[in-house]
Amino acid sequence: MSVHVIDAPSALQRLKTFDAILDARSEGEYALDHLPGADNWPSLNDQERVQVGTLYKQVSPFEAQKIGAALVAQNISRHILAHVMDKPKSWKPLVYCWRGGKRSNSLALILGQIGFHVTLIEGGYKAFRSALVLDIPKRVQPLRFRVLCGPTGSGKTRLLHALSQAGAQVLDLEGLANHRSSVLGIIPGQAQPSQKAFETLVWTQLQQFDPEREVFVESESRKVGNLTVPESLMEAMRQSPCVRMEVSLQDRVHLLLEDYDYFVQQPELFCERLSRLSEIKGKAVVDEWQSQARQGQFSEVVEALLVTHYDPVYARSTRNNFARFDEAGVLVLDATDAQAMQGAARQLMQG
Repeated sequence: MSVHVIDAPSALQRLKTFDAILDARSEGEYALDHLPGADNWPSLNDQERVQVGTLYKQVSPFEAQKIGAALVAQNISRHILAHVMDKPKSWKPLVYCWRGGKRSNSLALILGQIGFHVTLIEGGYKAFRSALVLDIPKRVQPLRFRVLCGPTGSGKTRLLHALSQAGAQVLDLEGLANHRSSVLGIIPGQAQPSQKAFETLVWTQLQQFDPEREVFVESESRKVGNLTVPESLMEAMRQSPCVRMEVSLQDRVHLLLEDYDYFVQQPELFCERLSRLSEIKGKAVVDEWQSQARQGQFSEVVEALLVTHYDPVYARSTRNNFARFDEAGVLVLDATDAQAMQGAARQLMQG
């Protein structure tokens, strides 16, 4: 049998050295967050965890252990038949559960007895999560960020994508968060990850960057939808050089109608999101915007939103929070289509 135990910080640094990362927790626990690249091999699924837990409380721990052992054995057997039969003896998996207890130990024991070299994380996911949180500031510290600033609709996200396609290092926080970072920023059909999963995604991206090359990022606020940007990353962004994007109001309205076309297709969804501005803008103003939207006057509503709400808020927030905004170089865009963004990306990468 070959089972080796390592601490969570060591596992964090050695993730790429394993042939597979196996999460022995239930599918519900896995969905909330998991180690980067992990496959879910539940020793007990969600329903079975409830069954065993109920038996533990209502009957006895001993009876629960018997049922739990039978279920774990059945599940591990299925995982082996489905995923292990083609693996060579040299296959090296990393295994974990919530605290590094019975679920991961059972899986590791069987895999080790087969003859594989298995590694267990001491303290399981909980310990790994703590190590990851402590590691984020260390990943941030050596990086050089360049922050894209510009009012809503100026094409910051499009430019990030163009930069990425051109080979630049890009941190797309809105992409990781599945949100466009405003009261209208929900993306229908795409739920946001949990806070823990978001931080894992951020860490995964950070540890891939070359500190010798700058990293482009948008001028986000601390919150992207319901998620909070890690403090160390937020502070580094706020102290970094900025690029000020300037785009005409007409082009910004056009861009937003393209990028938020689902609101045009679903006016009531748009009206529902607008209602969240009632406390700030007043019910009468929002009622008028909703009436215009239901009549198909989306351009008029979007322009009013930009001029009376988003632009003043963004201008105030950016100057207050990004220390080097006043010294930012200006990037004037005559269009926001793919060709224009490709040209802007080349210009930034050369400068």
